[in-house]
Amino acid sequence: MATVKGDVHDIGKNIVGVVLACNDFEIHDLGVMVPCDVILKEARERKVDVIGLSGLITPSLDEMVHVAREMERSGFELPLLIGGATTSSKHTAVKIAPQYHGPVVHVKDASKSVGVVERLSRPESRGDLDQANRAQQEKERASFRQRLERKLVPYAEAFRRRLVLDWSNPAPAVPSFLGTRSLRSIPLAEIVPYIDWSPFFMSWELKGKYPRIFDDPERGARAKELFDDARKLLDRILAEKAIEAHAVYGFFPAWTEGDDIVLYEDESRQSERLRLPTLRQQWEREGQKSFRSLADYVAPRETGIPDYLGAFAVTAGHGVDRLVAEFESDHDDYNAIMAKALADRLAEALAEMLHRRARQEWGYGADESLSHDELIEEKYRGIRPASGYPTSPDHTEKRALWRLLDPEHAAGITLTESFAMHPGASVSGLYFSHPQARYFAVDMITRDQVENYASRKGMPIAEIERWLAPNLAYDPE
Repeated sequence: MATVKGDVHDIGKNIVGVVLACNDFEIHDLGVMVPCDVILKEARERKVDVIGLSGLITPSLDEMVHVAREMERSGFELPLLIGGATTSSKHTAVKIAPQYHGPVVHVKDASKSVGVVERLSRPESRGDLDQANRAQQEKERASFRQRLERKLVPYAEAFRRRLVLDWSNPAPAVPSFLGTRSLRSIPLAEIVPYIDWSPFFMSWELKGKYPRIFDDPERGARAKELFDDARKLLDRILAEKAIEAHAVYGFFPAWTEGDDIVLYEDESRQSERLRLPTLRQQWEREGQKSFRSLADYVAPRETGIPDYLGAFAVTAGHGVDRLVAEFESDHDDYNAIMAKALADRLAEALAEMLHRRARQEWGYGADESLSHDELIEEKYRGIRPASGYPTSPDHTEKRALWRLLDPEHAAGITLTESFAMHPGASVSGLYFSHPQARYFAVDMITRDQVENYASRKGMPIAEIERWLAPNLAYDPE
């Protein structure tokens, strides 16, 4: 098993490994950011029965396609398992399975892994599973072909029908400062109250909303035990200051030009600092009146109305590797995974805490008085979209964010070649303040938008197509 090249996330993979090991399978875990040639070399030398690939960020999907192609080219016959938060049965069927003649099975979660591997390991059941899996994948491919037949308007029309906001009422809020500020060694006790525990349980495949999950007749007892263990480890982390949290954020004068958000050096707006190209929706759903882009949430230059954009990067991952190594040296896989899961929750909580601070310093959130539940439900004004998610699916935009904030120097957060953040327990993105700003999915886009976007970014079309492969409404080949 391995997290593929360029990706640093491994909580789900590690849980799968523990579950399989508890069911008498021998697991060779190669770790994270593992190149294809290493995976295949180790698989041959160890004479394994199955290869399992994991990934969290969308570029990992393309790397999995590469591994499948190399398995085919190298003459492998082993089953290939695909898993991870951004993977899906549809992507596996459409993109990965056609590259390799052997069984390629998407495993949704750890609880399904044992049954799948057991059936693949037995000659009498492997054929039946493979046949059923291939039939289902053909259905997935047919469904995907229908998806490509959705009505996608030309990019020029989508831009013409963009969301138009009233920029005079209310006038854009003015931040209390411009530029960046860094926060080092933020006390973890200040972050803990912002933790959203529901995703924590989901990472352990216990679905339910905190704290109601404790009342679930099937999951409640296990969830309570897990929560008590988490709080115990969290108390230790706080007492020993075993994890450090850092952040950097800032506000910048901004306008839009077309679908680009343009940031300026100062309030005079004479010197351009950075340009952030955005993507626009093209799928025309029933009743749809406008096609959104993040650029719609910043005042156009021609209005002459001063507007601003915020940006941030936070981490709660420094020290986690040392803590995990300590647990692993004691063969305590449970707490090793728990430490990473808690670090992820702390990072998300820090992002929430910092966003609240940013809204206050931006002025429009000064009188905000939201409860913990209201914060989790995002009842506040504004949004904080992150690169790689449906509203902004291009991971390469993190490169511009790093130029803007310098999180490597300010917070010790680096980017891998696939634009995954390291430490893994990190969050970054942009702040938009307009009251009508909301999240949306860019979804499928056509070649004319890709060509326009590549031109605005100054990147080859083929490279843009590689990074936006899950969003393409056409086959680049």
